[in-house]
Amino acid sequence: MTTVVVSSFDVANYPEGGGHFWVYMQYVQALRGLGCDVWWLEQFRPWKDPDRNAQVLAAFRNRLERFGLGNRALLYAIEPTTQADARVAFLTAPPQEAQSILRRADLVLNFHYGIDPRLLSGARRTALVDIDPGLTQLWMSNGQIQVPPHDVYFTIGETVGTPDATFPDCGLTWLHIHPPVCLDLWPYVHDPRCTTFTTVAGWWSGKWVKVKEEGREVCHDNNKRIAFLAREVASSPDAYQAYIQQSRGEWSCAKPFFVKLQNAWVSDRTTCYLASGKPVVVQHTGPSDYLPHGEGMFRFRTTADAAAALDAINSDYPRHCRAAREIAEAHFDARRILSGILDTALAPATQALRA
Repeated sequence: MTTVVVSSFDVANYPEGGGHFWVYMQYVQALRGLGCDVWWLEQFRPWKDPDRNAQVLAAFRNRLERFGLGNRALLYAIEPTTQADARVAFLTAPPQEAQSILRRADLVLNFHYGIDPRLLSGARRTALVDIDPGLTQLWMSNGQIQVPPHDVYFTIGETVGTPDATFPDCGLTWLHIHPPVCLDLWPYVHDPRCTTFTTVAGWWSGKWVKVKEEGREVCHDNNKRIAFLAREVASSPDAYQAYIQQSRGEWSCAKPFFVKLQNAWVSDRTTCYLASGKPVVVQHTGPSDYLPHGEGMFRFRTTADAAAALDAINSDYPRHCRAAREIAEAHFDARRILSGILDTALAPATQALRA
């Protein structure tokens, strides 16, 4: 049995992020469906309030239990010491057991760009998954994040590492994947009584984007303004799923830099709408070799484009709902995508990709 450790980022510390939880759970459940022995690795950043820590950790454990991972979390904290290196303190498993799991792992599938390198050192193979295409490469190139070496580098951005990219590749070979959605966990839900096109998004990205322009370092705002807080409608994995599946479809803008960088990014949120049979109208983020336009999925550049797309969907709603599900099945099937990730990441030939 292949042992895979999925290294997520900021899930336990962000309990109101129902959609954020699903980003990683799609990968985890697909790997389990492929017969892998899967563990969840994550850095926890304790607050000063012990009661709050206990409450957040309990909520996190309960969510993992719902998905069959109740005793498979390797949460850790980085504790400063007087020595050169901070101490890695495991919180949900005895240290020897946690280290043993990391040493026997065939693959660490890592989403935590700035992970402590010690957590990768024992695994047979390591793979970084870039879910912020273009931004990740900018952060790496200007020193905002320090990414330790991996054996393989995956990205969901079609233009990353290609001649079409307007940003650096950081001297790495980037392998392209599609954002996965578990089709069995996100079934087709058709209800013509659904009236509202929705989205789920945060309005604050948490970071300014630094770029070099005419020899100067310039900071750009990368925020996307919306009229409500995501936690009001999607504060748990179940609430997030219910909100999407009770929607008529998705209408959503991208964060400004995804448009500026033309990375052909598509959101993991959008794949959930599509799998649920909900047509999507999303902002164009660059030319794509696989993303369709015109049936089930529309990519707009202007508000007039978006309005026309909504009219087209409403003119034949059942057809566009079926097309949305077909797009998910054709391009975002999590089992097929993760099978390819395993084949690539575990192949000896990719040893040469290590930076």
